[in-house]
Amino acid sequence: MTRILTDTPSLISYSAVGGRSEGEGPLGDYFDSINDDEYFGKDTYEQAESELQKEAVNIALEKAALKEKDIDIIIGGDLLNQCVATSFAHRDRAVSMLGIYSACSTFTEGLILSGIMTSEGYAKRAMNVTSSHYYSAERQYRMPIEYGGQRAPTTQRTVTASGAVICESSDKAPYLRGFTLGKIIDMGVDDAANMGAAMAPAAYDTINSFLKESGKGLDDFDNIITGDLGSIGSDILYKLFDMDGIDIRSKHLDCGKLIYDTERQDVHSGGSGCGCAASVCCGYILPKIQSGELQNVIIAATGALMSPTVSFQGESIPSISHLVWISHQRG
Repeated sequence: MTRILTDTPSLISYSAVGGRSEGEGPLGDYFDSINDDEYFGKDTYEQAESELQKEAVNIALEKAALKEKDIDIIIGGDLLNQCVATSFAHRDRAVSMLGIYSACSTFTEGLILSGIMTSEGYAKRAMNVTSSHYYSAERQYRMPIEYGGQRAPTTQRTVTASGAVICESSDKAPYLRGFTLGKIIDMGVDDAANMGAAMAPAAYDTINSFLKESGKGLDDFDNIITGDLGSIGSDILYKLFDMDGIDIRSKHLDCGKLIYDTERQDVHSGGSGCGCAASVCCGYILPKIQSGELQNVIIAATGALMSPTVSFQGESIPSISHLVWISHQRG
């Protein structure tokens, strides 16, 4: 389902917070804050992830010269069971809350909901925030890192990062022009160590749907940005578009490939996690749209909708991709 927003809301403030490995990557200087302590001053990695979200929200508020009371709703999510990182991060805030989950595509899902609520007048300002943490995700989805298990070449490193965006109806670029809500796509991939292969068909389906339903073409956009397909998933995406006679290589960027130096850092196929697309877009992409260096981009974050329980039962990995169109022009 694709919709173009009539009252185009603005992304008036955004922030990106990361951990040590993210600071050592090629985008390290684009983060608002980097913390070398993986615990972020807390006792557990789960508490650290909540602290990530708190810091991202506080920086976005500070950059916009706003207070908590100026936000009508926080829309947030993470990878942990029952979205506990998000719930515990904002339990002391006197702000309405929507917890959401679309795995690593939660960031764009939150942007879509924020855009709808502000465009339709249900909220004056909506805060969208997502996060992930390498160590909390490893503990939940695989094994504690101390176990020392071998990682397959197809695996991706969960990004320790958070991104926050404040959305309101305003005359300030960047603008949220439209969106496509993705469909669940399951091509039978059952290797939890190869999420790029599972998610690439969902990205292909959503991008295709947006182009067909919006009447737009590749030439209308500076970049097509995927969330965290990594190198393997990106190659599969290219092959899927090649079958249609379309070459997207010159337009495509993937947040999972941008955030780390895959030659220098031991991340195998790249980065992943709810904080991957969020931090790369908030730290690196949105400022370029605000300045006009980029005029129009589509961001199609991707999520593998799996859990350890169903993976152990031999289930395949259903995936989804939600897309937003972000522009320097209000339209």
